[in-house]
Amino acid sequence: MSHLESIKQKIASLRVQQEESQAKAEELSIKVKTLEQENLAKEQEITSLSHRNQLLEVDNEKLETTIKELKSAAADSSDHVTQNETLQRRLQLWEDEAEEADKKLRDTHEKLRQTDVKAGHFERKVQALENARDQWESKYEEMAKKYAEVQKELDEFKIEIGNI
Repeated sequence: MSHLESIKQKIASLRVQQEESQAKAEELSIKVKTLEQENLAKEQEITSLSHRNQLLEVDNEKLETTIKELKSAAADSSDHVTQNETLQRRLQLWEDEAEEADKKLRDTHEKLRQTDVKAGHFERKVQALENARDQWESKYEEMAKKYAEVQKELDEFKIEIGNI
């Protein structure tokens, strides 16, 4: 009878381990899905920031061209004081806008760089979780095989006891 009890305990232990492994595998699978969703969101943010960056670069080029034109016009109209003062004020406004656009461009570049770093971090995290999940799944399969073997031994033992 003690051999039968030992086998029952072993089966119970293997069931508990199997349930724990299965729960851990499900937990890791949920974690992987969450991180993949976060990674997708970060990739969308990168795309959005890249597009915004391109728009700001175009605006910056337009502003620089306008500044050059205004400077040229201001130099050509030096004998018209009133017109020159107006152009100087406009030039200052354009320069301020250009500086602001340049600042926004630098900020966007920095956000893009930070997002790239975060995306890399999340990709590594997803890979690590996928590896952990694979290990748990492997362990679960191994435990399932052990459980089947022990169940087979128990069935054989029951047959032997029944034959006695």
